Amino acid sequence: MVGQSEYKQKVCTAEQAVNWVRSGNRVWIHTGCATPEPLVEALADRAGELHDVEILHMVACGSAAYCQPEMAGHFHLNSLFLSGCIRGAVADGRADYSPISLSDIENFLESGEMPLDVALVQTAPPDAHGFLSLGVSVDCTLTAARQARVIIAEVNDQMPRTLGDTYLHVSQVAAMVETSRPVMELRPEPATEVQERVARNVASLIPDGATLQMGIGGIPNAVLTCLSNHRDLGIHSEMCSDGVVPLIESGVINGSRKSLHPGKAVTGFVLGSKLLFDFLDSNPAFLFMPTRYVNDPFVIAQNNDMISINSALQVDVTGQVCADSIGTRPYSGFGGQLDFIRGAGRSRGGKPIIALPSTAKNGTVSRIVPMLDPGAGVVTTRSDVHYVVTEYGVACLRGKTLRQRAEALIGIAEPKFRDELWDFAERTHHLERKGALV
Repeated sequence: MVGQSEYKQKVCTAEQAVNWVRSGNRVWIHTGCATPEPLVEALADRAGELHDVEILHMVACGSAAYCQPEMAGHFHLNSLFLSGCIRGAVADGRADYSPISLSDIENFLESGEMPLDVALVQTAPPDAHGFLSLGVSVDCTLTAARQARVIIAEVNDQMPRTLGDTYLHVSQVAAMVETSRPVMELRPEPATEVQERVARNVASLIPDGATLQMGIGGIPNAVLTCLSNHRDLGIHSEMCSDGVVPLIESGVINGSRKSLHPGKAVTGFVLGSKLLFDFLDSNPAFLFMPTRYVNDPFVIAQNNDMISINSALQVDVTGQVCADSIGTRPYSGFGGQLDFIRGAGRSRGGKPIIALPSTAKNGTVSRIVPMLDPGAGVVTTRSDVHYVVTEYGVACLRGKTLRQRAEALIGIAEPKFRDELWDFAERTHHLERKGALV
């Protein structure tokens, strides 16, 4: 094997590998299911020796020990997207969140505005030519690793080898830690009855031959289960989940009508279970690419009939979409929502869709609101929104006036909240009630 002797010389323990990290360094950590947990834990164990180490990453999984209260002064997290294991740290002020679209992160890293010292990654074992695949998550990590001064790799023989622009060479890596452990799983929760109703409404907007992007959450996963009678679907999505497996196996997703990369499911990373990981291993049906390509709106728009499906926390009666915060409290992030909303909006036959249940908190709070909560972030502007879908139907907002938008959105709100929405719309002169509200 090319580079075999060099590889063996660089193999060490996790404790030895993280000695490359110094006080004051900025460290990138691989995303999601590819989080190199043995390296993260070994780095956290060095906390007493380090100070002012900045941690940077996208979706985090695992222990996230670096943002525990006792790590103050040793590590400081700057997250580009929030997940459950770090949300509390950001809310408490022990960590930071930087709002940024996924398509822009790699440009930011390459510009020198945020130089990286160390990248912690997880890979599959090297092939005969000495190349290490980043496996289930290429995302922004390939670019981050190439920009970092030092790359430290967990080389896991249970990490699937994925195809596309996924590779680092052993010569680029300073230290490698061999492991054999199951890749971290993120199993989708079963869809609720409401999510299934929303999903059926979304599926009604998807034509045969469409190319799909599915965001994170129960509704995008539920949509996949509604597509078994569709034909010749394709994938161009920042991420994929377990739900694509049965559709590819049955031939529903085959990419045969894709105008860009026909026959290939294009993605940047996956969040799923061993079922999906095993399916990906050396599977030429998948093309893994860095996020700045997958999420580039100009690339996305080259897919005819591009359907983007993303979720929201709130939508106001004019169509503004909050998807990253609950009031002033950051909840998730910009992610790729706006990238795909704009890309699908410029696709020939494309449909950008915002899908959400009409209520939250067991039906006590409407998600269709007069105004967004004070401090709530607008991820998708009202000028970008085309379709909003709830369990009560579909509202098409594209090209509509404020009055028409308010009427359409009230029509898909939970019925018990419609009167107060109408009252607000009347007070703000968006609407005039013409008769009894149905």
